[in-house]
Amino acid sequence: MISENLNNNMREFEEGSSLKDYITLIRQNLTPIVLITLTGLIVSIFYAINARDIYEAKTSLKLQKPQGNILEAPLLPEFSDFGNDRFIANEIEVLKSYSVRELVANALIDTFKVINQPDSFYLILNHDIEKANDKELLEKYSIIKLLKSKVSIEQKRGLDIVEITVESPSAFEAALIANEYAHAYMTLNLDFNRQQVTNVKNFLAKQRVEKQNELLNAEVKLKNFQEKNGLFQLSEQAQALINQISDFEAQKNSAKIDLTIAKNSLEQLKTELKQQDPRLNAYLESFATEPYLQTLQEQIAELEARKDVALATASPEEKLSLTVEYDKKIQSLKNKLEEKIKVYKAGILAASPDEIKDLTAKVLEEEIKYKAAKASYKELSKIVAEYENKFNELPKSTLDLARLTRKVTTVEKLYLLVEEKYQEALINEQSTPGNVQVIDIARRPYEPAKPNRKLIVLIGLILGGGLGLTFAFVKNYFDNTIKTPDDIQNKNINVLAWIPNIGGIDERVNKEFEFIVAKRPDAIPSEAFRALRTRIQFSKLGKDKIKTILVTSSAPKEGKTTVSVNLGGSFALANKKVVILDADLRKPRVHNVFKVKRFPGFTDYFFGQVSYEEIIRKSEMDNLYYITAGTIPPNPSEILGSPEMEEFLNKLRNEFDIVILDSPPVIAVTDSEILSRLVDASILVVSANNTEIDLMQKSVELLSHDGGSFIGVLLNRFSYKSGYGSYYKYYYYYSRPKGDQSKKKIKT
Repeated sequence: MISENLNNNMREFEEGSSLKDYITLIRQNLTPIVLITLTGLIVSIFYAINARDIYEAKTSLKLQKPQGNILEAPLLPEFSDFGNDRFIANEIEVLKSYSVRELVANALIDTFKVINQPDSFYLILNHDIEKANDKELLEKYSIIKLLKSKVSIEQKRGLDIVEITVESPSAFEAALIANEYAHAYMTLNLDFNRQQVTNVKNFLAKQRVEKQNELLNAEVKLKNFQEKNGLFQLSEQAQALINQISDFEAQKNSAKIDLTIAKNSLEQLKTELKQQDPRLNAYLESFATEPYLQTLQEQIAELEARKDVALATASPEEKLSLTVEYDKKIQSLKNKLEEKIKVYKAGILAASPDEIKDLTAKVLEEEIKYKAAKASYKELSKIVAEYENKFNELPKSTLDLARLTRKVTTVEKLYLLVEEKYQEALINEQSTPGNVQVIDIARRPYEPAKPNRKLIVLIGLILGGGLGLTFAFVKNYFDNTIKTPDDIQNKNINVLAWIPNIGGIDERVNKEFEFIVAKRPDAIPSEAFRALRTRIQFSKLGKDKIKTILVTSSAPKEGKTTVSVNLGGSFALANKKVVILDADLRKPRVHNVFKVKRFPGFTDYFFGQVSYEEIIRKSEMDNLYYITAGTIPPNPSEILGSPEMEEFLNKLRNEFDIVILDSPPVIAVTDSEILSRLVDASILVVSANNTEIDLMQKSVELLSHDGGSFIGVLLNRFSYKSGYGSYYKYYYYYSRPKGDQSKKKIKT
């Protein structure tokens, strides 16, 4: 029921609301709105004054896709710039990773220990520990966790620029964290880009050591053999054969190393590709076993091997023509191979998702390298086998020396080849750049970025005002009390008048001025009571003249006694002989207004204890009389509903022009409902911002009986300023004494 009333109240307010209604609502709640707004303003000012300064440092990084080392051109250059946005998004996730934050945390801890200036830090300090001369560092895990929330990493829209932003109460710390973040990411990124060439370098370094040891062992064995057998010289034919076979054997072993490197790299890339797209990995494997490609690679390897054999035995004059002849054939096969690879390459990369196109291209490149190394190793193995047969045909007396010499020569040449490859791998590793470039390092800020104190104060003022308005509207939503005459008229109830509650006067209208019509006849409330008097007189045109008037209310303390006394005074000022009867036999108050004793009064006369003349008392105002309640009886309702009461009212009606009955609240007891059937007119007094609408409606229902005495509602304690400003202005102008009126000239 309460919820329904609230909803109805809000619906009615919204349906009939206008700008004026909202302004009226604000004016009615101006004091709490101002107080809440000031509170918000004061809180925001206090916060702005005491807020800690926050410094912001920012470093900018330019990201580009890995291009390989600067000594090599990419095999597939036309596919080097796809999926750039996705690539940068992936790199941002790497920047936010635990690994990068761990590197930054280690660097911060080291820096803190080296510079030994705790006052230059704030975020990484443990503020839970309070010591006189010492500030402790957070644990490493806590720093890593802290960096996740304190470091912002974002891509500039439409650019390959990533900004790392750090906020800290310490300007030095903010710049340090931003720069350490960039450095840690660059280090991690460079290690990742160099991973493949680093693996090759490490493999060659191991081979280099092994071949060096083999060479030393072979040289020792050769020396021991020569000293033991006294053989130190081979024939020219044997020496030439050893040089040739050692060359090819060294090439074969070098090809084997290349084959091993290519195989390891290919397996690593295939494993990564298989995890992302097994279907594509299987497709690439089928491509690698394509017979035509294998045949072309084998033919190229065979021609290159035969070229080396031919050049090894040819005279200087023949070498040039042989080189041109073989190069022409090899280039023709390579052109065919490249055309075939282009066809496969287009098909494979067209079917590859954008995020793994780069990986697919690398797998394809390594697959080609691996097959070429395999074919080369196979052909060199055949050539070495042929020379092995020739070598075994040497005289037995020199065969052992030849074998040892061959071993030394072969291992020496292989060692030189491995050393050369190792040095190339070193250069290759160092020449492989990262794909990160620092555009702008973080510099120590000199001015704080936060807080914006002016903005904080402005927001506090706006929020305070918003909360104040919200309070007003929420209060209005849940407030089911009568506020303006419109609230009464919206319920189709007649409004007789409204008695003002105007600042500057009500402070003086205390107990002494409760009878305002007598004390201040020129006051605005006095004029309102005269308006009430007029409307009562004309409320029943064409009917019997109104002589008896009942004044009641919905609930206690709504001002019915004050209204009764002042209404009687207004009739007395109009030369009407008026009597006010205190018919509230439960909590009477008329005697308090006139500052007399309650008895003898109405009930004393009713029970024959005093005479009629003794209960009629004259007030300080001419033509105004009153009758107090007298002794409180145990049965008020029976007394007021008795025939004797009706006779008593008829007697008063015959003797006085106007009889006003001050009765108890109609909701609380039935006294007023009984009396309303005995009088000419009944008035319901409601108090602004106090009387609930549903109580008023219920009271009107009780008073609206067949007798038809109910003539309307009187709104008491209504604020003209908050509700009807223009009424207040005109009332004030016409009701004040002439001597107080302004003598300003009116411009025309």
